[in-house]
Amino acid sequence: MSVSHVPGTSGAVEQAGARFVESTAFEVLARAGFVARATVYAIIGVLALRLALGAGGKLTNQQGAFHTVAHQPLGRPLLTALAVGLGGYSLWRLFRAALGHGPEGSDSGLDRIAAAASGIAYGVLCAIAVDVLVGSSGSSSGNASRTTGGVLGLPGGVWIVGVAGVAMIGVGLYEGYRGVTQSFLEDSKTEDMSPAVRRWFGRAGTVGYLARTIVFGLVGVFLVKAAIDYNPRAAVGIDGALAKLLHQTYGSFLLGIVAAGLVAFAVYSAGDARYRRI
Repeated sequence: MSVSHVPGTSGAVEQAGARFVESTAFEVLARAGFVARATVYAIIGVLALRLALGAGGKLTNQQGAFHTVAHQPLGRPLLTALAVGLGGYSLWRLFRAALGHGPEGSDSGLDRIAAAASGIAYGVLCAIAVDVLVGSSGSSSGNASRTTGGVLGLPGGVWIVGVAGVAMIGVGLYEGYRGVTQSFLEDSKTEDMSPAVRRWFGRAGTVGYLARTIVFGLVGVFLVKAAIDYNPRAAVGIDGALAKLLHQTYGSFLLGIVAAGLVAFAVYSAGDARYRRI
């Protein structure tokens, strides 16, 4: 007998999951995730842009962005809201990976894999935000190197780090593809946008995705380098990738371009909080 015909088995679970995904509460939680994502990228981008312009900014990653929020007036409530939003985004992506569809469309196999990876990544960010909130997370500097060093010490660690680097490069290239083709517009309710909003939404998304291509590509390249050289100090996170740009010829200009792109991605993410197909 097929298990799909047995009450209380995977078919019933999937139906229950689908009903939850289609609920108003779940949609609100998912949309809050886009606001949280926009906030994180805005902080990283603005701080890097200030540094590029000589206005005294600094380079930071997601964890550093959480610390920045925590040190603002009403920092704890704001960081709590940020953690909830990131958790909501992670939950939405994981449900889309598991169910493969939402109330307004369907996902391909590649879409489901991407959703699973995104859900896990943002789940980790939610956990980091909670760590910062409870005061158990210290400085964000050197995290990539420490994590890479721990993995390199495992059996097959070199291959794990190398594959992770190649995967990150692949993610960067996919981000670039989405930006150049503007395929990300298929995920949004463009029919609800005015022509001007659609035009600027598309431009912000394209610039933002291309900026993420550069950042993710650099993170991947240096992960591969860390594996080849068996040197965890070669690995970098987002802040390290931005630092690599700053240390090049015309570094301030290159950093400014990418930082502006990250701010554009924040603007795009904020727009997606309103227009994304959930």
